[in-house]
Amino acid sequence: MAMQRYIVEFPRLDPSELELWASIPTSVVSDSLNRCQSMDARIKPCAEGMRLCGQARTVMPMPGDNSMLLHAVSLAEPGQVVVVAGGGLDDVALAGEWVARCGKRRGLGGVVIDGSVRDVRDIRQIGFPIFARGAVPRGPHKNFGGRMDVTASVGNTPVQPGDIVIGDDDGVVVVPLSQAAEVLKTALALLQREKEWTSQIESGRTLIDVLGMEPAEELRAEQRIGAA
Repeated sequence: MAMQRYIVEFPRLDPSELELWASIPTSVVSDSLNRCQSMDARIKPCAEGMRLCGQARTVMPMPGDNSMLLHAVSLAEPGQVVVVAGGGLDDVALAGEWVARCGKRRGLGGVVIDGSVRDVRDIRQIGFPIFARGAVPRGPHKNFGGRMDVTASVGNTPVQPGDIVIGDDDGVVVVPLSQAAEVLKTALALLQREKEWTSQIESGRTLIDVLGMEPAEELRAEQRIGAA
């Protein structure tokens, strides 16, 4: 398969809106999406505390080949997140030090790989946010081909160019661009509600009280299942 870059158009979000998204934990965003759109649990940041937030530029490479990823990191616009449908192949690293250096120098928002990386120490020192399944020394092949800016499945989650990709210590969540305004409104309201819950818990209320849960049914010991 040759290297192919599809010409796509999608609305670019205002930086102020992306700043709002970046302030919301992935858990709150996922809850606002009916607890969906979270990538595979094994996709995590290369270093604790790494965060990313930006619109997606997708890559669908040939297995074990990173040539299209290198194109994407070189062509994506500042703030955008390169999302790689690596198919969960974790015994070949698709990115390393040089991807991190290029991404940081060009001001990208980060890279998400459904696969592995290498040069983890360098990535951490550079400070460029890369999320992946793991790390392995074995490097990738090149020039076998791939596609850029197509609908892709990354960590069992559909991603289209322009979708909002958010990552933190919990993992990565994807907000379909077509739902962005509605989900942002829901997420901000939920975030405010959680702040209120936190305040109530700190004041001494229980989770049952705060969440308005029904009390558990009370039974006598002799009513236990299997009691003699």
